[in-house]
Amino acid sequence: MNSSTEPQLISNVTQSEQSTLGLWEQIKEDWIAHECDWTKPGFRAVAVHRFGVWRMTVEPKLLRAPLSMLYRALYRKIRNNYGIELSYSVQLGRRVIIEHQGAIVIHGDCVIGDDTIIRQGVTLGNRYLDRPFDAPKLGNRVNVGAGAKIFGNVNIGDGANIGANAVVLCNVPAGATAVGIPARIIESKQPVSG
Repeated sequence: MNSSTEPQLISNVTQSEQSTLGLWEQIKEDWIAHECDWTKPGFRAVAVHRFGVWRMTVEPKLLRAPLSMLYRALYRKIRNNYGIELSYSVQLGRRVIIEHQGAIVIHGDCVIGDDTIIRQGVTLGNRYLDRPFDAPKLGNRVNVGAGAKIFGNVNIGDGANIGANAVVLCNVPAGATAVGIPARIIESKQPVSG
């Protein structure tokens, strides 16, 4: 039962931190992080995510309904055209970069910290069918290599590097590098402060 309450605690912290920025301020930060290029699929996916989170704050629900219809259409367009599944329920930090498009699947209960980079072919998902809400939690400044898979209720520490095509099934400490199938820690730096 403890694992089911942990994401809620993280959610409250993340949402209160992000509530200081409005929708347009968040999108502007994301635009700058994506090299001021609005045509990048990663920027478009993140912008649609931000819109999806924002529309849930609109009251009453009657006013929210058309925004929800628009969000669902945009979400499907991003998923089907660019191959990026990023639901509004993901707890996405600030300035997250989705570097390339294609085969990116992010579990709806994931937590992704600030300044994280996600590349093509990445899956952040659950590991066991009988635990559908278990999802990875990535710290700040995590660098996820192309084709990497991170499964289950694992924590990836601040400043960690996940190698290309690695399959991560356990926690990765801050500043460490994980490579291989299954992933193993090959290098550990001093934890990044801040």
